[in-house]
Formats: sequence, structure tokens, C-alpha cells
Amino acid sequence: MINPLLSPWTGDFALPPFAAIRDADFAPAFDAALVEARANIAAIAGNPEAPSFANMVEALELSQDALDRVAGVFYNLAGADSTPEREALQRDLAPKLAAFSSEVTMNAGLFARIEALWQGREGLGLSAEAVRVLELYRRMFVRAGAALDGEGRQRMGEVKERLAVLSTAFTQNLLADEREWALPLSEADLEGLPDFVVAGARAAAEERGQDGHVLTLNRSLVVPFLQFSPRRDLREVAYEAWVARGANGGATDNRALAAEILKLREERAKLLGYDSFAAYKLEPEMAKTPGNVRDLLMRVWTPARAKAEADADVLTRMMHEDGVNGDLEAWDWRYYSEKRRKAEHDLDEAELKPYFGLDAMIGAAFDCATRLFGLRFRSLDVTLYHPDARAWEVTRDGRHVAVFIGDYFARASKRSGAWCSTFREQRKLGQDQRPVVVNVCNFAKPATGEPALLSWDDARTLFHEFGHALHQMLSDLTYGFISGTSVARDFVELPSQLFEHWLEVPEVLDTHARHARTGAPMPAALRDRLLAAATYDQGFGTVEYVASALVDLAFHEGAAPEDPMAVQGAVLAGIGMPHAIRMRHATPHFAHVFAGDGYSSGYYSYMWSEVMDADAFGAFEEAGDPFDPATAVRLERHILSAGGSEEADALYTAFRGRMPGVEPLLKGRGLLEPA
Repeated sequence: MINPLLSPWTGDFALPPFAAIRDADFAPAFDAALVEARANIAAIAGNPEAPSFANMVEALELSQDALDRVAGVFYNLAGADSTPEREALQRDLAPKLAAFSSEVTMNAGLFARIEALWQGREGLGLSAEAVRVLELYRRMFVRAGAALDGEGRQRMGEVKERLAVLSTAFTQNLLADEREWALPLSEADLEGLPDFVVAGARAAAEERGQDGHVLTLNRSLVVPFLQFSPRRDLREVAYEAWVARGANGGATDNRALAAEILKLREERAKLLGYDSFAAYKLEPEMAKTPGNVRDLLMRVWTPARAKAEADADVLTRMMHEDGVNGDLEAWDWRYYSEKRRKAEHDLDEAELKPYFGLDAMIGAAFDCATRLFGLRFRSLDVTLYHPDARAWEVTRDGRHVAVFIGDYFARASKRSGAWCSTFREQRKLGQDQRPVVVNVCNFAKPATGEPALLSWDDARTLFHEFGHALHQMLSDLTYGFISGTSVARDFVELPSQLFEHWLEVPEVLDTHARHARTGAPMPAALRDRLLAAATYDQGFGTVEYVASALVDLAFHEGAAPEDPMAVQGAVLAGIGMPHAIRMRHATPHFAHVFAGDGYSSGYYSYMWSEVMDADAFGAFEEAGDPFDPATAVRLERHILSAGGSEEADALYTAFRGRMPGVEPLLKGRGLLEPA
């Protein structure tokens, strides 16, 4: 039998042959792909010819195609639709792939050839893009430890292998805690819940093969439960289970893993000569130093905390008026905040939600992409990895641009959160390759026969992830190494957060926010109240986010802590964390930071990018049209199609003419005092 992961993919758009792939195919496919990749790397390193850009950099670009193809399928499925077999293989693969990565990036022969090219780059006649790729390859090798001595290289490899094992375990423990917790709800427990929450609880029970209704730790279900349930006792149970993920003791407890991860990261940084992991991690980012990150976060923290404390006073009074004495607690905030929003803005989530049908919001995102960038979307009838996933061909002027896959509903086999990934990246080197991009979300799946409805926050998430997808789909570069979202971590959230702004454009809501049952447009008065409340509860949202970012920074800025939970507590006490607000991501379930290195010492990056996205949308506002063609062309040319072809500040300045200050962010979050 020919392994479908290794044979040519000849179907529509060369999509993976999902129907033919079995879990048993992955291990032999990885083995074969690793053998091929190692042979290619050995040939490149041992090439008797003098190093050239073609026989070094371009050869490296193509050397792992089979491995990239197999891994692209496996890791997308492992995140979106895990099975026990996939989880076991993840654990097995983590050290193997980390070892292979170390073999490549710490290969002294490869590095010597890369270094020779870099030193002689001015005589190579390279394009600006090629010089940038060469620069980043050299940087990757240096930061991976290629310049270390033999003993240092060996230890660096051991550290990376162990980190890969630990991050995989952290992720799987978190998924296990989320998958295993469920709270059965009686008819009496459903009192006061809107129909959409009741339907979501019924659908969650159906997925688990149970009758009745259950509450799960899916954010799109537990958050509205906390907003609407008048049962304070049940809110406390649900909230404490939600924030205890990864800290329940036993085999799935993540606290010891977090401590070991931090120690190994510190060692990794010191092997390379850095004072701390934060100094190492931030060097190639826009922020550059931990001090710059802290300055931004504290500039936002001070007004955000003041706003949150004032809001807490109001919510406490409301709670006392309800006859509930004592302090406002974290499981009370959303309930009383929802009541306050209803009273002050005449907004009710139950009234809003029917206007945010999933299909309507997908259509809204597509329509904005059409108006801004001329993209068209055609539904595809293809077999994908799960029945809930669906696909579209993306074209422009009749030419194929990408395949876009949307996988929107929560399920027990899917890790929490929302993300954008690719099954195939864009590049022109070799055969022109167009991307296959996937957005994965965790929206509550409706019961059979019911429409899928989103909250306002869910709709923003959909637009956010689609902004990432546009960054991948519109990429237009020769080298995959810098294509799509291969940019500085504190720049990568700019396209996603910027695209969220179009959800708030009145004409977009007028066109697409239609009642899921009647088809009637959202009344103008309701739309205006919704937009007027755009900054409502931003003290809460900003505090829970910034607190998480400050804890992340503290973990990596100095010596690795023996007890990360003690550091978390000390940071929160030091900044005066409001009693009724918790970190958005407590340490044991802080997947951004511990499920890999991506956002480690980098959770601040959402806010760093927000400084830019608030200013970037201002370019459209200054043009007098949220769909201004000239501004959209500049946005695509300098940011969405440019990948990592230049440093992030240069790309942004090319688009906007300057770098922004923090004031647009504070204004956008409603945290500036009135003049």
C-alpha cells in the first residue's frame, strides 16, 4: 500500500487526501520524510562546490518539503481533532523533531557556509528579498546555537528536546482537563438562561452522548453561563473549574511542567550569552527589550486598573441591592456587568445574538475581503478532516489565490482557543505554491436543527482569525521562510486585530447582521447602542489581559522561579490586581506561554500590535472611507503581501508614513480621560 501522506496529492487544489489518511499512516510517513530530509541536509552541508545562494539557501528552502507536508497535516489534525493515537504520536515525535531541528540549525558545516555567504553578500547580486532571507537564516542559526562549541551545542540540543516533550505534555494535560469536566444541569439549573445558552448546553450533552443539558469548559458556553445564570453557587462551581484547568493535581497538573520549562529556557538563553530568556526572545522583536515591554504595559495598566476599580464599585452596589452581601467575586463580575450593560446601554446579549449567525458573519468577513482586496470565495464540495470543517476557493480576477478552510465548532477533541494555521504555505520558489489556510474556532455548536449563533465577542474572534488568514492568503513572496505570518511576534497580530475594526463599520452590520430566523436587519437603534457600548467593560478586559502579560514577562525577565505560582501571586499583588478579576490565563493553563515558545515572553504582543492596529484603521478613517481603495492597496503591498521581507517597523512605516504612539490604543479602549 502506498502511504497517502507520501504519494503526490493530485486531487482538487492538491489538498491532502483526508479520506485516505489513517492514523497508522503518520508514523511511517514521518520516518520516511525524516530520512529524506536528513539526506538532503547532508548533501547541502557536504557539497564540494563553493557555497552559493542557490546551493545553500534555496536548497535549504526545499530540503524538507516532504516533512513539512506530513507535519502540516498531522499537527493541524492533532490540534483540531485529537485522538488517543495522535496524542501518543505527538509525545513520541516531540523529541525526535526537536533533535532533527537541532541537527540542522547547529550543524557547524551548514553554518560556516551560511556565514561565508553573509560575509560576501555584497558581491552576490542578490535581490532585496534574497538578502533578507539570507540575513534571517544566519540569525536563525546563531540564535539556535550554531556558533557554540561542541559541548554547548550538545547541551543546547538536549534542552530543546526536553522543552519539546514538556510543551507537548502541557498541551495534552490542558486538553484532558477541558475534555473531562462537565456539569449536568437540571431543568431548575436552566432558569434565567437565554435560549441560546440552553441550546448550547443541550448540544454539549448530545456530543457526549448524554440526555438533557451539560455545561462544559468551552469558552463560548461557560462565559454566557457566567453572564446569565442567576445561580451564584453554580457560577462559582463553573468559574473555579474553568480557571483550575491544569492545576487539579494528579497526572494532568501543569505546575511542575511550567517550572521546568522556565528553568530550561533560562539555561538556553544563558548558553547563548543572554542575561535572561526575555532578553534573548525580545531581541529580534519590535519591542527589543523587556524594559520597553514593561513601559507599554504599565502605561496601559494604570488607567485600566482605575477604570476596573470604579466599575467594581458599581457592580458591588448592584450585587448588594440584590441582597447578596460580601465582596464582589470573579464569578459575579460577568453576571452583574451584563445587567449593567442592559441598564445603561439597553443591550441584552440574548437580543443581540440572533443577529450574529455564523453563516452571516462568515459572509461579512468575505464581503469585507472582497471590497478591500478584490477576493472572491466559492464554496467547495471536498472531503476534509472533520464533517464540521468546510472549504472555499479564493480567487481574484479569475486567478486562484488560496483554499480557505473554516472549522468553527467546539468539540471534545479540539484544543481550546482560536487560531489560524496552514496545510501549505505560499512561496514562488520551485513550483509556484498557493496556500491552504485554516481558521479553527471553538464556537458553541447548536442543537440539531437550530441556527449557529455567535456572541459579539465570537464575531470579533471570527474576524480576528480571518485577518490572520488574509495575511497568509495574500502573501506574495519567493521564499516560504518569510511568507505569510513569518514576521516578528509583536507584529503578527496587526493584520488580525486590524481586521476586527471592519466588524464595527455600520454599513457592514446593516448588510450582514440579520436575524437568523426572520432575516430582518438589525434595527438601526440596536446597532447604534451596540457600537456606542464598544468600550464597555474595557477596564475588566484590559486588566485581565495586562496582568497575564506582566506575569509572562516576570517569568522570563530574571532567574527562573522555583515556584511559578508564587511569582504569579507576587506580580499580581505588586500591581494591585483588583479582587474580582483574575488573570485571563493563569499559569497552569497559559498555553500561549507554555505550549511552545511562540508567545513565551511575548504575550504582550497583542497589545503592541494594538498600538498599530488602532492607528492603521485611522488611515482609512482619514481617507473618509473604511474601504478606501488606495489605502487598501498600501495595506496589502506593505503588510499583507510582504510577510517578513523587511523589519516590522519598516513595513509599518512604509504603510503609514510613521510609527504610532499609545494614545490611539487608549482611546480605542475608552481609557483616556476626557479632555
